[in-house]
Amino acid sequence: MAILKPFRGYRPPAKIVKELASRPYDVLNSKEAREEAGDNPYCFLRVVKPEIELPEDVDLYSQQVYDKAKENLEKFIEKGYFVRDEKPNYYVYAQTWNNKTQYGIVGCAGVQDYLNDIIKKHELTRPDKEEDRMKHVRITNANAEPVFFTYPQVDAIDAIVEEVIKAPAIYDFVADDGFGHHFWVIENNELILKLEQLFADVECFYVADGHHRTAAAALVGNEKKEQNPSHTGEEAYNFFMAVLFPDDQLTIIDYNRVVKDLNGLDQDAFIEKLGKDFEIEKKGTAEYKPDALHVMSMYLDGEWYALKALPHTFDDNDPIGVLDVTILSKSVLEPVLGIKNLRTDKRIDFVGGIRGLGELKRRVDSGEMLVAFALYPVNMKQLMDIADTGNIMPPKTTWFEPKLRSGLVVNKLD
Repeated sequence: MAILKPFRGYRPPAKIVKELASRPYDVLNSKEAREEAGDNPYCFLRVVKPEIELPEDVDLYSQQVYDKAKENLEKFIEKGYFVRDEKPNYYVYAQTWNNKTQYGIVGCAGVQDYLNDIIKKHELTRPDKEEDRMKHVRITNANAEPVFFTYPQVDAIDAIVEEVIKAPAIYDFVADDGFGHHFWVIENNELILKLEQLFADVECFYVADGHHRTAAAALVGNEKKEQNPSHTGEEAYNFFMAVLFPDDQLTIIDYNRVVKDLNGLDQDAFIEKLGKDFEIEKKGTAEYKPDALHVMSMYLDGEWYALKALPHTFDDNDPIGVLDVTILSKSVLEPVLGIKNLRTDKRIDFVGGIRGLGELKRRVDSGEMLVAFALYPVNMKQLMDIADTGNIMPPKTTWFEPKLRSGLVVNKLD
């Protein structure tokens, strides 16, 4: 059974929270982060992307970058930008987008649960990215950003959340990108105990977004355990900060592909080869978005096409074989376009559905890319089936929105 514990969070005063809270470290490059932080002294990017305060040519993985993260976090605490709660609490963090609000519980998940696969994964992690986040956790001695988990919906947990949110949120703001963020502290000890018991009855948690941060937090916690001869299992490092949303509130949006060339084929030969695995329908110049599983759209030479996968290309009884990203790879990218490794091939790029089909069209029309594919999004059941069976999704399969805002609460490992 899974563990989710309350913790003594460090939180900003409400009057500066909108200025302090930032987008997560991995959705901005250093240049974008510098511009976004500007001259705002509160901006939490100074902790999660501390290179913005160092020379532009700094090595992003150098010791001075992590030292700057530690220095800035300590300054934020010293200056009162973060104040520690007096006792361990849970928190409710809600996000609003497109007239829909999703409600998550913020707590601390267990390092051993991650190592024992009670916290289930669906993506591979890259060692270099893991090590980067491990250094950040190790040197700051903190979970600066929460990870994004989901779990099978529980009525009793929903009921507690409904009760908590009857009170005004302590943080309630719309960020510059249009996403709404709302935050409550659960201080009632009876509710805290009840939540802890309810989560202990949840069989497992699933990583939705933030596989590298999850791995890093758990591995650093395990390091600290191995370095402590007096380890008891109750130390703060045995747990790491997460936001858990019930599975019925989350929506996965599409994650699409653009390719630089047709692997030496002309357009007619390319379409002819696709005809072996797809029923092809020309849709014209108006944007065409797939509206069902096993149907994808293609943009090529100013026109949109519907590609309906033929039955021999998929296996609806196989957690991986049912995915449209699998069909695209096995029927188009690998055999026709010669793209064997999605992680390393420079001829392919990935576009989150948040950017819309217009971004696919723009990148092809500009000449940067030659063809684009828009996919029907993966659903939560497919994600959980893959994690439950120990499978791994192909790269760049799921895109969650909204992203968690960083800096609403921080967990120190002491």
